[in-house]
Amino acid sequence: MAYRLYFGEADLLRCRFAISPLWETQEAVRTLTRPERHGYQLPWLRRIRRATDGLDLAPLWLLMPQRGHTPDCLGPPPIGPAATFEEEIAAVRAADPAAARDDIAQSLACTPGASDSAMGRAMLDDPGRTVRDMAALLERAWRALVEPDWPRLRALLEADVAFHSRRLAEVGLGGLLGELNPRLAWSGDGRTLTIDRPGTYERTLGGQGLVLMPSVFCWPDVVSGFEPPWQPTVVYPVRGIGGLWTGAAERTPQSLARLLGRGRADVLCALEEPASTSALAHALGMAPSSVSAHLSVLRDAGLLVSRRYGHQVLYERTPLGLALASTAP
Repeated sequence: MAYRLYFGEADLLRCRFAISPLWETQEAVRTLTRPERHGYQLPWLRRIRRATDGLDLAPLWLLMPQRGHTPDCLGPPPIGPAATFEEEIAAVRAADPAAARDDIAQSLACTPGASDSAMGRAMLDDPGRTVRDMAALLERAWRALVEPDWPRLRALLEADVAFHSRRLAEVGLGGLLGELNPRLAWSGDGRTLTIDRPGTYERTLGGQGLVLMPSVFCWPDVVSGFEPPWQPTVVYPVRGIGGLWTGAAERTPQSLARLLGRGRADVLCALEEPASTSALAHALGMAPSSVSAHLSVLRDAGLLVSRRYGHQVLYERTPLGLALASTAP
């Protein structure tokens, strides 16, 4: 069993990366009921325990079957590379009620008894109200579960996109797709992407291309789907998730702190993935001005390089900086 996406010549030119705060919110909600996803998320789960007490997430969970369809209208593919949550949730609220009803019915059918439950019947009887209610609930979930950590999450997601964009330039689309995740396989004829996951799904991209989207909360799953007219999307676990919730300063060896000074050593060791000044300041609990000063010294010493990505400047370790951070006892 597998998912297969069939590319045409035009599709090869219309593949793009994207980041979605709305998607992360949906997957955060889903993760709460999926123990198999908890491995890397335990610090986050402990921290948001009280926040979940004030949220009735049952309606969203009803539309998140263990296997099967989640309504595309509640989490459409990102509308741009840097869309805000407010922009994305506005698109959800603008969903056509008739199309939303079909979408919701398809989702409810994946869970035995869901369509005939009181909640399921209410959703189908008034799909317009259902969309409004789900959008409001997603917004509350965003505020409580994801927004407080969004600078950290966004930094990791943007670092993933920057890394894989470079790899795309180096190895091409076929080489890149095989590197994103072991569950993805690019065919020798350069026309088919196979995704190893339960179920069977096939779609010809038809010139729409493909959205490639890293995600923190989908780990360890690779997610795909989206029915027409939505643009096909593949969501894969982000790089570097293992150190996401670990305090950056906890990873700094004492010997390196003695050599460089605690602040500079913490900044160097925190750059396991490229990051901006603000993201490092958030992760380390330091003032942005202090982080900026440390970054300048480390860059002048040949331990870091910087480059612009969109509206931000990202810093990453040079081979010398990587060796220094990796070999310090």
